[in-house]
Amino acid sequence: MKITKKEFIMMLGGMFLMSAAVYYEMMPNNLVLGSLSGLVLVLVKIIPLPVSTITFVLNMILLVIGYIFIGREFGVKTVLASLMLPMYLRIFEILTPHVESLSGNIVIDLVCFMIVVGAGQAVLFNMNASSGGIDIVAKLINKYLGFKIGQSITIIGVLISMAAIFVYDRETMVISLVGTLIYGQVLDRFCDGFHVRKKVSILSKEHEKIQNYIVKELRRGATIYPAYGGLDHAEHVEVVTILEKNEYGKLLSFIHETDEHAFVTVSTVNEVVGAWNTVKSR
Repeated sequence: MKITKKEFIMMLGGMFLMSAAVYYEMMPNNLVLGSLSGLVLVLVKIIPLPVSTITFVLNMILLVIGYIFIGREFGVKTVLASLMLPMYLRIFEILTPHVESLSGNIVIDLVCFMIVVGAGQAVLFNMNASSGGIDIVAKLINKYLGFKIGQSITIIGVLISMAAIFVYDRETMVISLVGTLIYGQVLDRFCDGFHVRKKVSILSKEHEKIQNYIVKELRRGATIYPAYGGLDHAEHVEVVTILEKNEYGKLLSFIHETDEHAFVTVSTVNEVVGAWNTVKSR
């Protein structure tokens, strides 16, 4: 799908927050957290290149891998986010080449990092975008091994944090490891909202297109109900489906493009049992 001007501006803002947190809170404290930036902090001690350059190269490699194995899920938004991170880092390197810890306390910086990155992730998440990096590896693990995104990131993050022992001291490794584990749990809650799903009901003249999108693109089931309008006294077709949060965002974007006059109601579903994943797993 095309990216709008508003989405582009939101991405710029979200990635600015995340990049600033990496450069001004993560890097000065050598916080090797479970992220691409954490891996870069290990590699920068071995490879004599700027952080922004290593970040760019790694992101491009991961994008190619993601496109090959996952395909269209990695669209223009992920590509843009992957380019924005090294771009912002390079700007910060030029403006403030000798950066020091903002608070002077590694624990305070770690907490601030999580808050700021969480805000940036929220911006991206609400527009169905990914920041790239190890998110791509996590999605590969999620797709082929069935682990949750947060769990996958935690596994990768633990390995990255443990690698800190080879280039930094033991204290840095322990703090990085604890920070990674905590952030992994926070991200899990953020991604699936304690397993919360969205029940979406749609009344639209383009109900067939919407139904096909749900079944063929989102690979979810849909239930069709006949409906009768109390205001217009006309017969309608209601499409009802239950989706993950990220799928819900995709569906709303599609509905907006297909029928801006569609009537959509959304409710929260705390738990789903039965054959909910049947279509998805085929």
